[in-house]
Amino acid sequence: MSKQKVIVLAVRDQGLTVAAAARRYGVSRRWVHELLRREAEGGIAAVEPRSKRPLSNPRCTDDAVTARILALRRELDAAGLDAGPVTIAWHLNREGLPTPSTSTIRRILHTAGLIRPEPKKRPRASLHRFEAHQPNETWQSDFTHWALADGTDTEILNFLDDHSRYLLACTAFTPVTVTAVVATFLTAAAEYGVPASTLTDNGMVYTTRLAGGRGGRNAFEHQLHALGITQKNGSPSHPQTQGKIERFHQTLKKWLTGQPRAHMLNDLNEQLGKFRHIYNHERPHRALDRRTPATAYTATPKAAPAGAKQGDHWRRRVDRVDQYGKLTLRHAGRLRHIGIGRAYAGKHVLMLIHDTDVTISDTTTGEIIHELTIDPTRDYQARQRKTPRSEDRGVTDDPTHP
Repeated sequence: MSKQKVIVLAVRDQGLTVAAAARRYGVSRRWVHELLRREAEGGIAAVEPRSKRPLSNPRCTDDAVTARILALRRELDAAGLDAGPVTIAWHLNREGLPTPSTSTIRRILHTAGLIRPEPKKRPRASLHRFEAHQPNETWQSDFTHWALADGTDTEILNFLDDHSRYLLACTAFTPVTVTAVVATFLTAAAEYGVPASTLTDNGMVYTTRLAGGRGGRNAFEHQLHALGITQKNGSPSHPQTQGKIERFHQTLKKWLTGQPRAHMLNDLNEQLGKFRHIYNHERPHRALDRRTPATAYTATPKAAPAGAKQGDHWRRRVDRVDQYGKLTLRHAGRLRHIGIGRAYAGKHVLMLIHDTDVTISDTTTGEIIHELTIDPTRDYQARQRKTPRSEDRGVTDDPTHP
């Protein structure tokens, strides 16, 4: 029984005077009179302790903002996007609404029962993160599996900028091959510039270093070598090295789960194109201080391979070898003719042009066919061999040499 009830009952049932009750219980006579008034108006229950909460709070979150927070949580969840307090705050700010602190947003979500506790989740403070200092300093790449509506397995190949988390490429294949990796990489490089390095796992589409050296470099390794790009590979069975793109796969699959299941590969790639725009331009990233990857990617000058000058541009061109085994290329206002051999007649090839340096590769296999430096004094370029120089192979130009 509360003290207030005891005071009232002592006056009402025991016959104590107001002054005597005040002295016995150490309260003022005014308070005893107030308790008796409450009891007379509302009964004995009315004398129970009342909340000390103020009738109004000018700092409380507006009902409209609270409703929008809950609506955003449901909308983002339904769309398969991150819907945490930081993301919700970003959307409120973009919509021009008053933005409470993230702790307030979290409390609103807790009260509404929209946050599931995860006591076993690893604390962020225990993670050791690394990050490239510039865009294009390192591109991470990996692929993940996704099934079509009929159960057909596809593999989604991604290239992600380590510094900004900018999604440079996101394309589905059945399956991912070294040719697909080379073509996707070169398309991204033509649009965004050549990276200084790449970071991948040890899959055979990226490297043959765990294959005992059999067969030498694959097509992707050849392209990186030709462009002066440093290739980095994580330790076997240690995906944490490529943690950013591994975590990205969770974000991608969460979004895809919220979409209608694609029936054809083209349908899936259309969905991936939509996701890529949302991820780069409409979704704030917590690790980027709520900026979008597109904002972070353009905020800092880009890195380039050590052998390339900053700001140099790699031109990309797909052409078909004519019946005589020749290609044409316009350089310095004049048409140059490049012979690569009749064996390649009719093949489609990819030409990467950097100033006077040209690398020609097979678009089907990714194999480097020919490398040359254009002689600006000649229209018909001299044949230059792609194979190692004779002295590197232990032979000489002396016809008498055995």
